[in-house]
Amino acid sequence: MENNPFSLDGKTILVTGASSGIGQTTAISCAKMGANVVITGRDQGRLQTTADLSGNAVTQIVADLTVQADMENLLAALPPLDGAVLCAGNSTTLPLQFGSREKFDEMFDVNFFAPVELLRLMYKKKILQKGSSVVLLASIGGTHSFMPGNGVYGASKAALNSVMKYAAREYASRKIRVNSICPGMVDTPLIHRGTITEEQLAEDAKRYPLGRYGKPEDIANGAIYLLSDASSWLTGHDLVIDGGFSI
Repeated sequence: MENNPFSLDGKTILVTGASSGIGQTTAISCAKMGANVVITGRDQGRLQTTADLSGNAVTQIVADLTVQADMENLLAALPPLDGAVLCAGNSTTLPLQFGSREKFDEMFDVNFFAPVELLRLMYKKKILQKGSSVVLLASIGGTHSFMPGNGVYGASKAALNSVMKYAAREYASRKIRVNSICPGMVDTPLIHRGTITEEQLAEDAKRYPLGRYGKPEDIANGAIYLLSDASSWLTGHDLVIDGGFSI
């Protein structure tokens, strides 16, 4: 891909949450764009599926980022990185009146504390090389759109988006860029768990100006742009990919 600023050829990229959904699609897309991909997730079988679908050799590291020992093992195994996409996360639909401290802690452990600690330590240990790019998966929920039942989830993503901007400012001295992607609703297994009926999902999709929910590929393509040299003058930015919902 000579003279292609969007190419990831020769770059080593970490993708967390790579066993399904956006993380899996992002890992596969990065490999197809020429990257050497390190994938991590909690399920070894699903990670192997991601590796098989990528078409390239990838490095697999099984880890639950909310477990300290797993975090330490991941950091010890990581090669020098040119980029990272931190996709691992969880969601819930829960009115605030039922949002107990326990529920907030569970959500923040996965969506905020785990990726922030990984980002902090990759920078501190200089695993992130000079000129590298980090992409955090945030959400329009809590930053651009405030829908009933999204308070616990949205708060965790809003906090993540805030830390992204501070990291971008502080890490710029090493030419390390930090950005986030704020998707609207994306059609992944997470939204088909029975919390919302299929009929409700179909009706909700009609509220998007482009007439559909996002696909994992829509988000993966945004991540590739942020990882690539095509975005070399972009940091501290929350890239909204939401089919026009927030307008």
